[in-house]
Order: sequence, then C-alpha cells, then structure tokens
Amino acid sequence: MGVIAWIIFGALAGWVASMIAGTNARQGCLLNIVVGIVGAFIGGFLYSLITGSDFVAGFDLTSFIVAVVGALILLFIMSAITRRRA
Repeated sequence: MGVIAWIIFGALAGWVASMIAGTNARQGCLLNIVVGIVGAFIGGFLYSLITGSDFVAGFDLTSFIVAVVGALILLFIMSAITRRRA
C-alpha cells in the first residue's frame, strides 16, 4: 500500500479503536492516525507471534481487525501510563 493508503487505514483503525476505548473525545485526528498506524504494527507483530506465520497486510477486513486490536492495546497502555502519572 502507498503512504496515503496507510494514513487513511491508520486513521480509520485509530478512530474505531478510540471509539471502542472511549477516548475519542480526548484525541484528535492526528493522534487517531498515529495510534492506528502504530497499532497496526503492534497487531501485526502479535499476530505473527500467535500464529507463527508472517502477517501480510493489505487493505482488507483481516488487516483492519488486526490494526484495531493493536490500536486498542496501545490505547490501553497509554491510559495505564497516564493514570499512573496522575
């Protein structure tokens, strides 16, 4: 996928994950994109560890679910860190 497709894919995955986690009101579009893209890497890495096979990302439903799960994990870690500081 091209860079623009990764940004759009990351934005969608980050937005869906933030709506599931209930953090959508606190983060903007840019943070949704970053969380989605980083979450896609986390999800792909975990998928590879669990299944033992390489994960080949494409613009399909499986990749989207893996990216959202990775973004949810990232949001959980971020909220745990910010709660600990406060």
